[in-house]
Amino acid sequence: MNDTSGSLVRLDDTALALAETAEDLRGRTVVDRNGDEVGDVDGLIVDEEERRARFLEVGSGGFLGLGERRQLVPVDAITRIDDDKVHISAERTHVAGGPVYDPEMVPETRYYEDLYGYYGFSPFWTPGYMDPGFRR
Repeated sequence: MNDTSGSLVRLDDTALALAETAEDLRGRTVVDRNGDEVGDVDGLIVDEEERRARFLEVGSGGFLGLGERRQLVPVDAITRIDDDKVHISAERTHVAGGPVYDPEMVPETRYYEDLYGYYGFSPFWTPGYMDPGFRR
């Protein structure tokens, strides 16, 4: 797959159901590798064709939704999932320094490639991609 921008959508903007309900992490708190709170999973970016979550939409800061920042974190960064928390391999400062996500824009493939690179993972459409362990 060379162009991902047409196949990745916000789950909340579709009538899609995830292939695996366990991948629906919306509403859980995201914590970094040090146990520090990063934010909450406000949404999911999914691959329309496979109905798989590819990115967590993480909201942080702000008050009552005002001034909140949103970043996308590849699901590949997930190290563990608890009942109410999603643990990721990155540090909170690394997530905060990442590209801000605007759900009103339609990201291009390069945006997603840059996100994967920022977190040190290969995009899911590249040869040899390994599915994240949290799905096993």
